[in-house]
Amino acid sequence: MGRGANLAALLPLRATARMIEEGQSHMQVTETLNEGLKRGYMITVTAAELDAKVQGKLLEAQPEVEIKGFRKGKVPLAILKKQFGARMIGDAMQEAIDTAMKEHFDKTGDRPALQPDVKMQGGDTWKEGQDVVVEMVYDLLPPIPEIDASKITLDRLIVKADDKAVDEALANLAGSAKDFADRKKGAKAKDGDQVVIDFKGSVDGEAFEGGAAEDYPLVLGSNSFIPGFEAQLVGVKVGDEVSVNVSFPAEYGAKHLAGKAAVFACTVKAVKEPKPAEVNDELAKKFGAEDLAALKAQIAERLEAEYKGAARSVMKRSLLDQLDGMVQFDLPANLVEAEAGQIAHQLYHEEHPDDHGHNHGSIEPTDEHKALAVRRVRLGLLLAEIGRKAEVTVTDAEMTQAVLAAARQYPGQERQFFEFVQKNQQMQQQLRAPIFEDKVVDHIVAMAKVTDKEISKETLQTAIEALDEM
Repeated sequence: MGRGANLAALLPLRATARMIEEGQSHMQVTETLNEGLKRGYMITVTAAELDAKVQGKLLEAQPEVEIKGFRKGKVPLAILKKQFGARMIGDAMQEAIDTAMKEHFDKTGDRPALQPDVKMQGGDTWKEGQDVVVEMVYDLLPPIPEIDASKITLDRLIVKADDKAVDEALANLAGSAKDFADRKKGAKAKDGDQVVIDFKGSVDGEAFEGGAAEDYPLVLGSNSFIPGFEAQLVGVKVGDEVSVNVSFPAEYGAKHLAGKAAVFACTVKAVKEPKPAEVNDELAKKFGAEDLAALKAQIAERLEAEYKGAARSVMKRSLLDQLDGMVQFDLPANLVEAEAGQIAHQLYHEEHPDDHGHNHGSIEPTDEHKALAVRRVRLGLLLAEIGRKAEVTVTDAEMTQAVLAAARQYPGQERQFFEFVQKNQQMQQQLRAPIFEDKVVDHIVAMAKVTDKEISKETLQTAIEALDEM
């Protein structure tokens, strides 16, 4: 497109098309699409304006440039332009387009649902001296209707940790702190028993480093050894000598052993059965409590915290269901489409846990995925707007806590995870979003009609299971 070309000739003849001058710039922003929430604009940066920006950048850089044959700051603009012009044009072009977009959004108040789709007309065929014409398309965030939170009615479910629940938790703790006692002479090892063994491993008849140990306590069924190893020791007795034949997994950490068949010569020195620890003060001390009474109090506190978290999930679902029925508004198609695709992808991997890659081809969202996406997008936009108007924010301290919690999933790599989060805005948003949502939910709950309702643990469990079915 040449300088001074007639822009109207390039646009569809539409009654709604208009040309508007943005701010103090000479860039032209012409509306090309206005249908529902979709907007389209053509941004034109004239060749003269682009050239002026490049000249300005060259003049700004000139005092600091030093080229062989010229003193610092005395390099002629023509030579500067020849050497740095191409890069300067690219920078000036990007700057001009960014400025035009900012001025446009400042003036119209439009809030795009996603990053606008921006394409340059001509692309690789653009030549210096031509106008720069950019097409920008985006979906608007829709106007969100107000809600009357006082019309929302919620039950705050309360469950007390009774003696039965505390005793069950104590029994589980005792089981996890179990000791092992020798079985009677000649008894055969069962799954769950501990066998004490000496072993020596070899591959192709050659012993390998790290493949031998003495008096090693191995709990059968713990899956702490190579797959297939423990199962071959079920039924052994003290004094037995057993050859255990296994193959190292193909993904085994030691590459020289990965996928190799191995033989372990084992001597059984003891067979012990599990004995749950006694529920007493000694057990309490093992778990950091002063005595059994203190341990019971800690367990009751922990159980009630768990019940409170589960009850909050039930109340939050009720709140979201009511909000979903209170409002209706147009949704940005691109947001719904992206959400449906994400739901379909997530559910695919839940149904195919062994498929860790992304080479499964396109996953087409179903009508059910799309309906769920509509609900999620509607509620997400509504909560975001309520939070914006209420000036809900996520503090630095809250973000730090979220990053710390997430970093615990990567033991030994916490520092690398922190650095990754610092550099990755998408990851920061993933951590910030649930905190923001919970704070908005709290804000709405504070204005709703909430009734405390004491229920049993079993009733709460039924309510939680109902959430999974929805």
